[in-house]
Amino acid sequence: MERHFDEELVFLRKDILIMASMVESAIAASIEALKQSNRGSAEEVIARDTNIDQYEVKIVNACVSLLALRQPMAVDLRFITMAMQINTDLERMGDLAVDIAQRVLDLVDKPLLKPLVDIPQLSVIACEMTRDVIKAFLNDDVDLAKKIILRDREADDLRNRVQSELINDYMLKDCSTVPRALPLLLVARHLERICDHATNIAEDIIYIAQAKIVKHRLEGLDDIGL
Repeated sequence: MERHFDEELVFLRKDILIMASMVESAIAASIEALKQSNRGSAEEVIARDTNIDQYEVKIVNACVSLLALRQPMAVDLRFITMAMQINTDLERMGDLAVDIAQRVLDLVDKPLLKPLVDIPQLSVIACEMTRDVIKAFLNDDVDLAKKIILRDREADDLRNRVQSELINDYMLKDCSTVPRALPLLLVARHLERICDHATNIAEDIIYIAQAKIVKHRLEGLDDIGL
C-alpha cells in the first residue's frame, strides 16, 4: 500500500511539472507574439489554454483522491494540499498568458505607441521567475524559492514604471493614445501578476519543505534564514 501511495505522489508531481512546462511555454509565446505583433501566435496561445485547464482538473481530482483515500500525514499532507494551491496558481498564470495574447490582438492592427523597453524587461523577469519556481519545485530548492520571493519587488517596480509612463506621458496628455496605451498598461499588469503567482508557488515550496508560512509577510523570510 505504501509503495502505491509513493507512486501516486510521483505521478502527481510529474503532472504538476507537465502543467508548469505548458504554462511557461504559454507565457513565453504570448510575449513573443507581442514583440512580433503576430496575430496567429496570439491566437495559438489562446487555443492551447484548454490543455492547461484539462491538467488543472486532472490534478485537482488526483489531490482529492489522495486526501480521501490515503489520509496522508506530515510532509505528504503538506505536499498534497500545497499541490492544490500550486495547481491553482499555475492555471491562473496560464490565463494571464491568454490575457496577454488577447491584448496582442487589440494591438496588432495599430501602430506601436512607443518602442517596447520596460515591458520586455518585465517579461524576462516573469519568464525567469516562472522557470526558476519550476526548478525549485522539482528540486525542493528552498534557497531558490526565497530568491524568487525577493525578486517580486523588482517586478513591482518595473510595472509601476510602465504604468507611470503610459498614464502620465501618453494617456493624460493625449487621449487619442488610449487605444494603444491601455493594452500595454494591461500587459504590464498581467506580467506582474504572473510574478505574483510565481511568488505564491515559491512560498508553498517553503511550506512543503519546512512547514513555515511566509505568505503575506515578507519579514517571515527572516525566520528561515534569508
